[in-house]
Amino acid sequence: MAEPKRQLHIAMIPWLAFGHLLPFLELAKLIARRKGHRISFISTPRNIEHLPKIPPNVAPLITLVKLPLPHVDNMPENAESTMDVPEHVMPYLMKAHDGLQEPLSRFLETTSPDWIIHDFSQYWLPPIAARLGISQAFFSIFNASSLCFAGPPPKLPLSTSSETTNEPDPSTRTELEHFLVPPQWVPFPTKIAFRRYEVKKMFDIYAGRNESGATDLVFRFMTMSSATDVLAVRTCKEVEAEWLNLMGELHHIPVAPVGLLPPSPQEDNDSKDSTWDTISDWLDKKEKGSVVYVALGSEVRPSQENFNELALGLEQSRLPFFWAIRNLSADGNGDSIELPAGFEERTKGRGIVWSGWAPQSKILGHESVGGIVTHCGWSSVIEALQLGRALIMLPFILDQGLNAKLLEEKQIGVEIPRKEEDGSFTRDSVAQTLRLAMKDAKGQIFRDKAKEMTTTIGNMELQHGYVDRFVELLENHRKITKESDN
Repeated sequence: MAEPKRQLHIAMIPWLAFGHLLPFLELAKLIARRKGHRISFISTPRNIEHLPKIPPNVAPLITLVKLPLPHVDNMPENAESTMDVPEHVMPYLMKAHDGLQEPLSRFLETTSPDWIIHDFSQYWLPPIAARLGISQAFFSIFNASSLCFAGPPPKLPLSTSSETTNEPDPSTRTELEHFLVPPQWVPFPTKIAFRRYEVKKMFDIYAGRNESGATDLVFRFMTMSSATDVLAVRTCKEVEAEWLNLMGELHHIPVAPVGLLPPSPQEDNDSKDSTWDTISDWLDKKEKGSVVYVALGSEVRPSQENFNELALGLEQSRLPFFWAIRNLSADGNGDSIELPAGFEERTKGRGIVWSGWAPQSKILGHESVGGIVTHCGWSSVIEALQLGRALIMLPFILDQGLNAKLLEEKQIGVEIPRKEEDGSFTRDSVAQTLRLAMKDAKGQIFRDKAKEMTTTIGNMELQHGYVDRFVELLENHRKITKESDN
């Protein structure tokens, strides 16, 4: 008779962005619910307070741990997540996050978890975990194709292994042009690469060319992917089989897909959901599949010019639309942005601009909604495809452009054309792409492919099976580690 698995204590610490916090929390709930392991979920006080309520059936197994975020110069007061700061301030948020090193170390010393599941940003964590004998798993909320584009871990300077002498070295990519083409270590045809304007922004803000003094993003990511025991990825073989296979070849540690982690159905008791009555009344009056839902996330802040062209393109398309705008107060430079003069009056009845919080899953689930204009954050893509909504893609930062390329290759979505140099686009291209994705016969392939994805993403048995196998890996790896210590 097989010996029962002992309960593990797993600490989890995501990066300070809700696009990271929420997938980490979803994974925590599934580990607790399906396997009965104990979770310490670590973040800052304001971020913990803004998390969704944990369901009662798993709440006893999940402890929310608040570590105060140290203040650094150039950070707004009370800012604790990426949605609290403009993009050019992100490096300072990383620097503040590094100030969690000592309190996190003390927490790990006093609680002695079996595992810590970490994000890309805590490059200082591996030596702490190693000293305390804690196994580590890097959970990437980025998908497999984005990770493969980043490349394998850098070669170790003192390595003499013959197995590593002919491996590709991502550190050789030092110029902007190197990121405009697929990497030489990808052995199959693909068009996944950055555009020039995306790389310019990445270099300027995230690659050390800033005044924050924070360690740059690329170094953090590469350190974490090379110093961890297990690499967990938010994807599945049904979507990225060839990329997962390549990941296994590029890394010399176990690579574990954890599934796409589609959001669990939320209990509808939240007071904010009183807004749903107003929204659903409006959607009920629209034809089935006719409405475009526009949602660029809480962190994307377009320039005034791009904002204008998107608005006027929506107007020009003549399609019904629901535009959820979380933050109308500032663009990427901290300047105020405004809707074009007379826009709301001219589109009254056909479209609605909703400022503030909106119940995205409910809106996407309404039968009148046929497509979404999305920034291609992986969470938003998963949520839309879980419901079979056509994707009109308008990426802005980091991995979003790579996600758009992947989805376009698979004919799951169509991207609004943009200029290579500055990322600008026109109202004409917005209107044409909207009509293609939502109505035109030539766009039927995108609508059909999006609907096909519901059978993969909506299959909870399939998706949760990935989590089960990941946890079994943690259980077995930890058991082997303990035995080898004795």
